Amino acid sequence: MTKSLKVLVSSNDFPESGMHVLKEHFTVLQSRYINFGEEGLTKNREELLNLIPGCSALVWVSHHPITKELLDRAGPQLKIVSTVSAGYNHCNVPELKARGIKLSNTPNVLSAAVAEIAVALMLGTARRFTENLDQVRRGEWEIGFQKVLGQDIAGSTVGIVGFGGIGQAVVKRLHGFEVGKFLYTGHREKPEAKDLGAEFVNLDTLLTRSDFLVLAVPLTDETRLIINKTTLAKMKKNAILINVGRGELVDQDALYDALKNKDIYAAGLDVTSPEPLPKDHKLLTLPNIFILPHIGSATVGTRDSMAVLAAKNVVNALNGKPLLTPVLE
Repeated sequence: MTKSLKVLVSSNDFPESGMHVLKEHFTVLQSRYINFGEEGLTKNREELLNLIPGCSALVWVSHHPITKELLDRAGPQLKIVSTVSAGYNHCNVPELKARGIKLSNTPNVLSAAVAEIAVALMLGTARRFTENLDQVRRGEWEIGFQKVLGQDIAGSTVGIVGFGGIGQAVVKRLHGFEVGKFLYTGHREKPEAKDLGAEFVNLDTLLTRSDFLVLAVPLTDETRLIINKTTLAKMKKNAILINVGRGELVDQDALYDALKNKDIYAAGLDVTSPEPLPKDHKLLTLPNIFILPHIGSATVGTRDSMAVLAAKNVVNALNGKPLLTPVLE
């Protein structure tokens, strides 16, 4: 009987769809606080340290890292951490592995929503939304046949770094935009690429040929700062950088310099480092950047699906069944 097993949900905004799955099987403890921002580092930190002793599972709803202190307080009966995210760079993987704790994530169910944001950022940067919205707010429209002209997606070359679920979903959505060429790079060729009309190339080729370069790759030691002064220098003058992966994929100081000096055309970011980006950050002074507050998976349906998948991974783990989306088993 698993009702005697305790599961801790780390934030008070975990969707009811996931809570329902958990409550059918376990005794569920849930923080009274949100596990994001300053509250996540203060009130919620203390709350979780008080709640986690004796818990068999931790559902991690946060961008904050899982600390060794929290794992120590949990005790040896903690069997599974289920992060409600596709990325897991914040989950202290080495520590979980050393302790024999399973880890699951929620990929694929968010691919469509994140891909939509990637396309939105492409449109927002190519058509200079930051500058144009500023005109509207100021009531000073630059009216003229050659004023505030943007770039076309039609006929362009779109390069994808990371051709997993999100990268492939981006390509699917862009087919209607009459893109000229799709390129992608990664560890190996993907069988799905042929049907999607995407060509496998190395990173240097992708950098030099892409009009739009979309980062849809997880953050690892290998991909950290993959966009830096050297790689930015290889990009076209008209190139637009889109990041829907993780903020740490990009050297933001180098990006600032490239945008300010017009070494590349523009950038669209749904992720930054840190998050939130301080309101006085120098990137926000630039007219050729369009930044969103990490809303890639932020739709009602997607967040519900993520919650249910995270909960089902806990159910499987504590019933001796394989994880549906394993990171560590």
